[in-house]
Amino acid sequence: MTVHALEAARRLAPRFAARAAEHDRDGSFPVDDFRDLREAGLFGLMVPRALGGLEASFAEYTAVATELARGNGATALVFNMHASVTGALGAVTEELAEALGVPEEALAARDRLLTAAAQGSWYAVAMSERGAGARLSQLSTVYEATDEGWHLKGSKTFCSGAGHADGYLVAARSAADQSVVSQFLVPAGDGLTVEPTWDSLGMRATSSHDLHLDVTVPAGRLLGGVEGLALVVAQLMPHWLVASYAAVYVGVARAAIDAAAEHLNQRKLAGLPAVRARLGRADAATAAAQLVVAEAARRVDEAPGDAETNRWVWRAKLLAGTTAAEVAASVLEAAGTSATRRGHPLERLYRDARCGSLHPATSDVCADWLGIAALGGDPDRDASAPRW
Repeated sequence: MTVHALEAARRLAPRFAARAAEHDRDGSFPVDDFRDLREAGLFGLMVPRALGGLEASFAEYTAVATELARGNGATALVFNMHASVTGALGAVTEELAEALGVPEEALAARDRLLTAAAQGSWYAVAMSERGAGARLSQLSTVYEATDEGWHLKGSKTFCSGAGHADGYLVAARSAADQSVVSQFLVPAGDGLTVEPTWDSLGMRATSSHDLHLDVTVPAGRLLGGVEGLALVVAQLMPHWLVASYAAVYVGVARAAIDAAAEHLNQRKLAGLPAVRARLGRADAATAAAQLVVAEAARRVDEAPGDAETNRWVWRAKLLAGTTAAEVAASVLEAAGTSATRRGHPLERLYRDARCGSLHPATSDVCADWLGIAALGGDPDRDASAPRW
């Protein structure tokens, strides 16, 4: 890859940073950032080379995401959703497809979606629902077979990039059998309605509005061509549902340190030992979280789905979320009251960083998962509530 992709991310980050304050203030979507991502070819980051993409590994993705987040965490977070869709699709090998019973026509449909991404299309994720969060087994959105394909009806919340994406990965339960959960790639257009509900504390530029669906899609839009694969994929590829956020929040933490250093030098506060100590601790904590993310990503590439790999996946999400919040709070305190004014980069980064622990799986859920594992239990079986 991906020297090209990493260099592109580093080149784009300052542009994203220059636009970030305006989009945060207005709660507007960073359209120009996504034009830049398209022109850099980064929508094809996780697409196989045979389909025109860069075929990045998960570790390479995390490096790119961290750099993008140093520019604007909101942009990197929406990009993460697209990478999660294309990364999961691109990871279905012939052997895995055969084991899952994926038919040839479904693989051909997948390849068309991935080729479109390499050519500049990008996809959002419409999974979470009010009252259910991201728990797939609790969804109220339903689907049923029709003569034209599949009809989906329901409502989603926290759909980052709503109204701007070219397609949406929609999770829904079968109307005929509520235990069956499937995923569809629904194209933007008729049958989708965006309700502007996103006015949040942080990550305001993600445009994570509600999405209402009453739409029929062709048969080929059922991912995998087989009903009921959503929960299976969640177990096989937890890194896309859990740890992919981690790289973004490491980048947010690093951006907070950068912004604090600039502010402290400008205000001639860098000579205070207490101030230097706060930045030193923030730097060490962020570097440690980044190493955990890198280790999780390395294991995902080398032994995906392995029990120890999955433990590192959950560690990465937990540490990245809590570290970002703690680092941003500490360096903001070091910078002083002037940095809390609206429009100051540290004020925005403090709010953005606070969101890291709230993304599924939340920090409490991650800690519980790890605690069950440490006690010798099975986190996917022994939890008090279903993870998905």
